[in-house]
Amino acid sequence: MTGRIHSLESFGTVDGPGIRFVTFLQGCPLRCQYCHNPDTWDAKAPCAYEMTPQELLAETLRYRSFIANGGVTVTGGEPLMQAPFVQEYFRLCTQQGLHTALDTSGIYCTPQALSVLDYTKLVLLDIKTINPHLHPRLTGVAGENPRRFLHELETRHIPTWIRHVVVPGLTDGEADLDALGQFLAGFDTVERVELLPYHTMGTFKYKQSGIPYPLEGVEPLGTQALHRAKQILGQYKEVL
Repeated sequence: MTGRIHSLESFGTVDGPGIRFVTFLQGCPLRCQYCHNPDTWDAKAPCAYEMTPQELLAETLRYRSFIANGGVTVTGGEPLMQAPFVQEYFRLCTQQGLHTALDTSGIYCTPQALSVLDYTKLVLLDIKTINPHLHPRLTGVAGENPRRFLHELETRHIPTWIRHVVVPGLTDGEADLDALGQFLAGFDTVERVELLPYHTMGTFKYKQSGIPYPLEGVEPLGTQALHRAKQILGQYKEVL
């Protein structure tokens, strides 16, 4: 079994607690309009590494002294596209006493995908929107599975950090933000919400790939709008 890896980060500080060894896997079924990594979409595209779980663990352990108080994070792309690989890597990491975090959209709820949770200590769940009409437009797929995935996390009592990108004209509406807050308030496993302001730093990748950028002309989210979004969500959960 080998994993197709887009890139590795040996000193990650934004994908879970502490300093982390972060693995970005190749492939994603979503086509989020604001995605800043379209180079991770194609699961069959050339990738930087192809490793077995044992080889990835060996690379991880080179940095053990740095990540001792942090851990490992697997992200993407969408890591659950390669669920058996992630499960085995996390199992090996768990044997080594390393904290494991999964950064996912929750778009896969198959038994194979959910088996990864057997060795997952923290989930960073990217909720695009809970508006059922907006989700297909925003991501290209329906939004039922992320809800199901969050219910599974609640059942398993797995600590969860929500990530939500606030996009002007799409996900910054007060009604939708309030609805998201009310929805998340019903889950004890959700420890906090990280609101990510929309930016345009990845647009050059679309030009390089010859892909039309869906949000051409949309300006980055302003500081005041982000502050207001935090106020709304902060009524229900801790917000970063």
